[in-house]
Amino acid sequence: MEDLKTKLKEQIIEALNLQDTKPEDIDDNAPLFGEGLGLDSIDSLELMVLLERQYHIKVEDPREGRKILQSVQSMADFIQSKQPA
Repeated sequence: MEDLKTKLKEQIIEALNLQDTKPEDIDDNAPLFGEGLGLDSIDSLELMVLLERQYHIKVEDPREGRKILQSVQSMADFIQSKQPA
């Protein structure tokens, strides 16, 4: 799980071009939107594309997407729940 979270942080930084951010700067449980990383709705679309391209997971329901994209931890939990056992 720790490897997945580190990989996710690296992918988020790359996908959103967060040049001054390092993976260790992103707290696992910090909100990605608002006060946390300060992402916006365009960034959420980019993260949805990242989930689809990197993990072959398509999120259809925007309400579900909001829950999934709350934090790196919530994204990792979701990805892990969708991986075959």
